[in-house]
Amino acid sequence: MKEPQLFIVDPIARLRPAKDSSVALMQAAQRAGQQVWVCTMGDLSAAAPRAGGAAAPHSGHGAWVRAQPVRLAEFVPSEAGWQVPEPWFWLEEPQLLPLDHFPRVWMRKDPPVDEAYLYATHLLDLGERAGVRVLNRPASLRAWNEKIGALRFSHLMAPSLVSSSTDQLAAFAANHDEVVLKPLGGRAGQGVVRSSASAPGLRALLELVTSQQQLPVMVQAFLPGVSAGDKRILLVNGEALGAINRVPSEGEFRSNLAVGGAPQATELSAAERLICTEIGPALREAGLFFVGIDVIDGRLSEINVTSPTGVREIEWLGRLPLADLTMERLLAA
Repeated sequence: MKEPQLFIVDPIARLRPAKDSSVALMQAAQRAGQQVWVCTMGDLSAAAPRAGGAAAPHSGHGAWVRAQPVRLAEFVPSEAGWQVPEPWFWLEEPQLLPLDHFPRVWMRKDPPVDEAYLYATHLLDLGERAGVRVLNRPASLRAWNEKIGALRFSHLMAPSLVSSSTDQLAAFAANHDEVVLKPLGGRAGQGVVRSSASAPGLRALLELVTSQQQLPVMVQAFLPGVSAGDKRILLVNGEALGAINRVPSEGEFRSNLAVGGAPQATELSAAERLICTEIGPALREAGLFFVGIDVIDGRLSEINVTSPTGVREIEWLGRLPLADLTMERLLAA
C-alpha cells in the first residue's frame, strides 16, 4: 500500500502549476510511490474526548484533517518553460482522518503569517506530538520570521536594522545613504521600498511603513550588486541542492520572480557555499527541512522558511531533478 503524504497548500485549483514549488514536490512524492493528499489550513481541526466517549464527528482526540487524495499529471519542459496539460490534477472525495494517518505533512501555505497561519501551526504541533513529521517544524515556522531570522547570522548580512522608531531608521539611512525598507510580513518583494537619506519624503515614508511607529520594519543598506542578480539557494536538510539567479527587470531593483525578475541558471560562489555551510546545522537543528535563502553580492539577505519557491526554475534551467532529490532525502531520513 502506498504511504500517504499530506500537503497543506492554498486551494489547489488556484496554484500556478508551471511555477509552483509545492506542485513540483507533490509530483516528486507521487513519483516516489507516495499517495499524495491535499488540504487547506481551514481543514485542520482538533478534538478532545467527551466524558462518556469520543467527540463527534471525530472518532478520537488529537489533531484531525479533512483531506483529499490527488493524482497529478506529469509536465514536460520546453524552451519556454513547463508544458502543463489540462487537466493537470484529479481530486478524489475528501475524508476526515487523524493527522497522524500521515507520517509526513508539508506546511506549504503561502504567507502572510497571520492569525490563521499561527493557529494552524499550533494544530500541527499536536500532530507532531503524535509522531507526524511536519515540514517545516511548526515551532520554527513561528520562531523564524523570514527577515528577522536572518539576523541570527548578522555577520553574513549587509548592515541591517529592525525597528519601529523613525529616528533610528532615519539615522540608519543617514549612515548608509541608500537603503531598502522591508515589511517583516511581506513576501515575493511586495512592499519593499528603496529610498535614501536625501529623499525629501523619507520621514513621511518611515511613518507610513511603521504605522506611526507602531510596527517594526527592516531597513538594510542597499547593495548595488543586486543589478547583477539576487540568488535563491534551496537547502534541503541544511544542504544546498540548487540555485537560480534572479535579475531585476529594467528600471526595477527588486529581483523577485513575482515582480518581474528574470531567472538565470547559476553556480554557487565560494562565499555562497560558506554561507550555506554556516547556516546549515542551525536549520537542521530547528527542523527547517526545506529552506530558500536569498543572497545578494555574497551577503545573506533573507531565510525563507514558509513556502520557499524556485524549484521549477532550477529544474528547468539547470536540468536538475531538485524535487526528486528532496523527496529522496526526506524518505531516507
